[in-house]
Amino acid sequence: MLKRCLPILLAASLISIAATFAVAQSNDSPSNAQQPAQGNGGGHHGSPDPAQRTQELTKKLNLTSEQQPKVQEILQSEHSQMESLHQDTSLSQQDRHTKMMDIRKSSDAQIRALLDSTQQKKWDEMQAKREQWGQGHRHGGDQQAPPPQQ
Repeated sequence: MLKRCLPILLAASLISIAATFAVAQSNDSPSNAQQPAQGNGGGHHGSPDPAQRTQELTKKLNLTSEQQPKVQEILQSEHSQMESLHQDTSLSQQDRHTKMMDIRKSSDAQIRALLDSTQQKKWDEMQAKREQWGQGHRHGGDQQAPPPQQ
């Protein structure tokens, strides 16, 4: 049962993360709605481009010019690790999922460490919403779309 659920959980997690950023992107800059995603292989189902994610976090968290390149470097590292993991066919689904969650937690902790107390509070709220939305989808039922992150 667990082996059958893991791919679904993994897909739901990735979709929720991508959807959150995609909705925020389309709401924040309607002029970009017609542009294709760049840097993520077109229709690839991975996480959004690290530069785009950095822009979104800059808007949501009011990142300083000193924080932005550091956050983008963390997101780029995460993206590279996730891509490598995606290509690694030697791992079981469960091992791959566990490693993906470890990478995500590590990146989240590194980003949080760069933030001031006000930004950390907002970051924690964003993470809680993401977790809450993900749990609603993991436990079945017709859940509504995640609340927009502010």
